[in-house]
Amino acid sequence: MFESETCLVRTGRSSSSHHGMVNTPVFRGSTILSSSLSEWESRKLPGNPYASYGRFGTPTTRALETAIAELEGGHQAIVFPSGLAACTHSLLAFLKPGDHALITDSVYGPTRAFALTVLRRFGIEVEFFDPLAGCDIRRQMRPTTRVVFVESPGSTTFEVQDIPAIAHEAHRVGAFVVMDNTWASPLFFKPFEHGVDVSIQAATKYIVGHSDALLGAVTANERAWPLLQQTAHDFGQTAGPDDLYLALRGLRSLSVRLHRHWENGVLLAESMARHPMVAQVLHPALQDDPGHALWRRDFKGASGLFAVALQPVGRAALGIFFDSLELFGIGLSWGGFESLALPMDPPTRAVRPWTHEGPLLRIHAGLESCNDLMRDMQSALDRMQRHC
Repeated sequence: MFESETCLVRTGRSSSSHHGMVNTPVFRGSTILSSSLSEWESRKLPGNPYASYGRFGTPTTRALETAIAELEGGHQAIVFPSGLAACTHSLLAFLKPGDHALITDSVYGPTRAFALTVLRRFGIEVEFFDPLAGCDIRRQMRPTTRVVFVESPGSTTFEVQDIPAIAHEAHRVGAFVVMDNTWASPLFFKPFEHGVDVSIQAATKYIVGHSDALLGAVTANERAWPLLQQTAHDFGQTAGPDDLYLALRGLRSLSVRLHRHWENGVLLAESMARHPMVAQVLHPALQDDPGHALWRRDFKGASGLFAVALQPVGRAALGIFFDSLELFGIGLSWGGFESLALPMDPPTRAVRPWTHEGPLLRIHAGLESCNDLMRDMQSALDRMQRHC
């Protein structure tokens, strides 16, 4: 078995199948012709008599799905048109009216909104759990618990969850463990080695890596795969060939990019933690972070995304900070080569309330010189401090 860095370069491509081309070509098409009645009949699959159709995949689709499944260590993968679509359909695949879903209180905001609106409208009981619960999550398990949705580190607040302990308790009642694994990517967290049944990637982020495509991917183990695949087909989910190609392109350089994001993120976070305008830096790779021990135990690395809680300041001071930044753009998403800084609303929490009074910033350290990033951030913080 090759190391992950080698797999990133080799998996999901077959030059001999595509006239010697290094990269799998972009296959655009809906209709796939059969040369005979026998060939048409041979392409039918149990439960899907129309499998020979562009919506169910092309060689470009299969190349990316194969690569992601191999990198994550799962059985098979399927792609979706966005990261949120990957999250929502992963929930719909395993839940029905009357079921109980446990979702981490630090889940991605749009996933939380989907659970509170759509899932509850479908008669599914949604309950949130403390991301630091670990094995204590057993207290919230029920015979009707069908899904435990984890995200580690947590969205916005970056709590590291004890995934093996949570998975052990979930499997005791027969629930599926579904994880949003976007932060670490398939390179730095191997979900199926830690008891996860379904792993989600917002491939828009680090897999694409260039801020120019929207895409999601979900990998499942053998137990979960039939339900996931059937639901995706029933909803008619598919992804565009050009976005798939861009994801395959980005995948090849994932290791090189992610190691640089990791290095820049830690150095930038440490630099910001020393500034008097910063109340707390939320980054599990920092030694004084509450989740550092679990991060060291379970993760192979970190990404460039973290958060910063500032001291209490007014809107004018915050405006001066953002207006002073030269290298950090203000924009949604992350995972591209560029650095970003984004003001965040106080996180919605049902279990453990958010206690910081100052503004919350989400920072993505890009691939620029870290010295330049630190100088730019230091200058903006200094200007905000002078205003205050």
